[in-house]
Amino acid sequence: MSFNFKIKNFVAADSNPATGLYHFVATFSDRTQVRLMFQKNPEWTLIGTNRLLTVPCPVCRRDYYCNCMSKYAPQFEEQVLEGELYNTVD
Repeated sequence: MSFNFKIKNFVAADSNPATGLYHFVATFSDRTQVRLMFQKNPEWTLIGTNRLLTVPCPVCRRDYYCNCMSKYAPQFEEQVLEGELYNTVD
């Protein structure tokens, strides 16, 4: 089954401009929250994804850590870069 995650809210959580590392919290339309780690050197690149344990995973329905969200990392990166959502830190 394929999931279509749509970012509803995107907030900067942490940043380190000296190293070019930025953490964002993305909330999707189904209330799933994911931490997205980006590197800006000189272009924005997604380097990591972690699901926050606020609701069970929409893919596998587990209540604990899983790696399901890493499968959708290219889709997350595309939404952030196309919408220029990273402008919340600049």
